[in-house]
Amino acid sequence: MTKVREATKADLPDILRLVRGLAEYEREPDAVEATEDDFAAVMFPDDGHANTYGHVAEADGEIIGIAIWFHSFSTWTGKNGIWLEDLFVHPDHRGGGAGKALLGRLAQLCQERGLTRLEWCVLKWNEPSIGFYRSLGAAAQDDWETYRLDGQALQSFAAESAANASRG
Repeated sequence: MTKVREATKADLPDILRLVRGLAEYEREPDAVEATEDDFAAVMFPDDGHANTYGHVAEADGEIIGIAIWFHSFSTWTGKNGIWLEDLFVHPDHRGGGAGKALLGRLAQLCQERGLTRLEWCVLKWNEPSIGFYRSLGAAAQDDWETYRLDGQALQSFAAESAANASRG
């Protein structure tokens, strides 16, 4: 039986373990730079409020899945939603309902809190996940393309923007 609950600070080692498992699954095994301290700072800050949240799926006392999320905002509805950053269930536990239970809990949070959307991205090659999401009634947003600035491109653009702002 799978149990879903809010993540606690004590779960951080398992969360990071599953994030590393996700990176391997997504063919980026060396991409994870995050540490337990990084997760603690955004999920369980000593000062202020959390801006990132997590839920874990447990089976027989073992954390087998995670959903890491934060609030999004729709200017069209004027309301917040949930952006699911990562959903991952350990491969040994797939097909047992943990992923569905995690997503189901987030859908319930949307309903309970008056949030209008539950959104996420999926890699185009990840057909098993795409099929799973479609089975839940989720619809691909094919009219939208995701863009990202990070690394050197982000640094260069920020520096260029700062230089232009100081001249203006």
